[in-house]
Amino acid sequence: MKDDIRSAQAIEERQVADAWLRITTWLRCHAPATLELLRPGATEDEITALQQALGVRIPAGLKSLWRQCAGVRTVPGQGSNFLLGGWALMSPDSVTYVYREKMVSQERDGDDEFLFWRPAWIPVCSFYAADYTHGLYLDAETGKIGGWSRFYEHRPGFESLTDYLEEMADALEAPSLVTGEKPGLVNDVLVWGPPSDPGLEALWTPFTG
Repeated sequence: MKDDIRSAQAIEERQVADAWLRITTWLRCHAPATLELLRPGATEDEITALQQALGVRIPAGLKSLWRQCAGVRTVPGQGSNFLLGGWALMSPDSVTYVYREKMVSQERDGDDEFLFWRPAWIPVCSFYAADYTHGLYLDAETGKIGGWSRFYEHRPGFESLTDYLEEMADALEAPSLVTGEKPGLVNDVLVWGPPSDPGLEALWTPFTG
């Protein structure tokens, strides 16, 4: 049984790492300004410290992602929200901050009928690098990706972190097959669109491969 679990975790780690490599390879070729925003990967000690701070077992796939990249830098005029759906990858410090804030809200005002946050929900992405009003979380129990908003609305997202990253990588590599938001560029920055902001839309060029 333990061997099966370790094998599944190893597969998950490899799938996430492979999908992330596809994404960063694309960024290196087409959106170098976005690539420069990526923070270096977290160390094993940093991941262990984060897990202890949360008090939740971090799934193997999420550990794998953070080993590759521990969030994004905030640079004026640069889009930190480059992930599929327009999300920014959160740093370990921001993950800890948001998790604690959400758990305080749950303990203070939530109940079984009005759910603010579950202990197993680990924040992963935010609206922008420094804007936590909306975001995506990974359910450490189910492995599924869900979303939150400032109004404590919760919505389903993806079956797994692997699915989310692979769908993004697929969209970058084969944009003609994308039916939703499409990848595009603004001054070497990856922007999903067409953007709703008229000024940004005027600068946006769809990526066609």
